Amino acid sequence: MKKYVSEFIGTFWLVLGGCGSAVLAAKFPDVGIGLVGVALAFGLTVLTIVYSLGHISGAHLNPAVTMGLWAGGRFSGKEILPYVISQILGGIVAAAVLYIIATGNGSAIGNFAANGYGAHSPGNYSMLAALVTEFVMTFMFLIIILGATDEKAPKGFAGIAIGLALTLIHLISIPVTNTSVNPARSISQALFVGDWALTQLWLFILIPILGAMAAGVVYRFLRKE
Repeated sequence: MKKYVSEFIGTFWLVLGGCGSAVLAAKFPDVGIGLVGVALAFGLTVLTIVYSLGHISGAHLNPAVTMGLWAGGRFSGKEILPYVISQILGGIVAAAVLYIIATGNGSAIGNFAANGYGAHSPGNYSMLAALVTEFVMTFMFLIIILGATDEKAPKGFAGIAIGLALTLIHLISIPVTNTSVNPARSISQALFVGDWALTQLWLFILIPILGAMAAGVVYRFLRKE
């Protein structure tokens, strides 16, 4: 149970910190943090949780990461479902908190940092562009996670590598999809936006999981003696 509570809190922090920065601070008049600030915020959430709660649950914070670690032979299949449920619930509660804050000055939530493609992509990128982006970014994210946490990797630096990797991923892909690479993050925001966000949600659930599992298989091959 401690592991599941840890995943709930960690994913809560990721969604509140990352999506919160996008909704509240990215375009704040004159002093907004912009895309670079949002990318850094997502990376900081992961970095801080890895070092604070990673020793309890592994700090997956993401159903795709859980599935990728399982595919890579680093996680038990018996714990996939409770981990994923904890992550999704943590994301939803964070989105609810963010909703209360964001509407506190009478503002509408707008796109609420939800993920999208086509007309709902920040740069009007196509579904194919979104699909390729989410697959490749999640694939590389899992390669970095698996490598940084390998028993042969330098000790104590995994959180830095993983946090910076997520920052870099957002720097590349926010204009394309608002960056998912995390089904829990996508689900939480889509539930509050509804409409188009729920219609397009399939891509941000399925493709990150496929990219992560592909990375797990590839990393097992790379590590095979």
